[in-house]
Amino acid sequence: MKPIIITCAPTGGIHTPTMSEHLPITPAEIATAAIEAADAGASIVHLHARDPETGKPDPRSETFQQFLPVIKQATDVVINVSTGAGLGMSMEERLRAATDAAPEMASLNMGSMNFGIFPLLEKYDNWKFDWEPEFLGMTKDFIFPNTFETIEYALVNLGQKHSTKFEFECYDLGHLYNVKYFVDKGLIKPPFFIQFVLGILGGAGAELENLQHLNRMADKLFGPENYEWSVLGAGRHQMPMATQSALLGGNLRVGLEDSLYISAGELAVSNAQQVEKVRGIVEALGRTVASPDEARERLALKGGDRVNF
Repeated sequence: MKPIIITCAPTGGIHTPTMSEHLPITPAEIATAAIEAADAGASIVHLHARDPETGKPDPRSETFQQFLPVIKQATDVVINVSTGAGLGMSMEERLRAATDAAPEMASLNMGSMNFGIFPLLEKYDNWKFDWEPEFLGMTKDFIFPNTFETIEYALVNLGQKHSTKFEFECYDLGHLYNVKYFVDKGLIKPPFFIQFVLGILGGAGAELENLQHLNRMADKLFGPENYEWSVLGAGRHQMPMATQSALLGGNLRVGLEDSLYISAGELAVSNAQQVEKVRGIVEALGRTVASPDEARERLALKGGDRVNF
């Protein structure tokens, strides 16, 4: 089996400042979190930005540019700029930072879906900022839009124009068929990287049977030689699904974007703590961890010398 590519997503656009004091908010905190995760064994860091004053998801390119060069100068980790940004943003807003930065990788959600994080409202009473409960609550009547038109726009204007490759985020079986549509059109070329996202309300549940089925169908649709796959388990499913992926020969993702915890009821104090834990699991299973350059080679990335930061 090949070395495992560990992706770390340090902050995301889902969790809010009230939920954990360890969630990176400022550009300096995000840079530190990414560098520490890379030092702990992450090959790729998947990055969002936040307003440094309020912690709200922030699509502004100038905010990203406060931490992207810092990370690049400190480590050789592969930098992946999210196009998910924050729920409720337009595709133009979601793509702005990535098209300006022209990173080696960017994320791309492969289908519209109900994206429900409103149940988190029940867990907290005293909010640090007014935007937090409003942001969570609106997802009860919200569809996260990723249409064929907007996906194609990203593939052309970010992928083709900037030679950026994608982390294709697939939350359900139909999203794999959306990937296949664009493979058949010639807009996605191998080797490509599929992230199975399991455990989000509105998508497939974090069940081993779902992972195995998605993996089998991806093999059938694309051929196992044409793509790399990874697993993101949301919330309490993070470590169990990462372990299942390692056992099945896949790659994995951790980070405070996906889970704020290191074990049941215990908040993670850093992203590096989660990377260190999953690396220990991987190595206990007799597997090894991929370096950033190994990830670049397997994913046919353009290299960190061809980015705009």
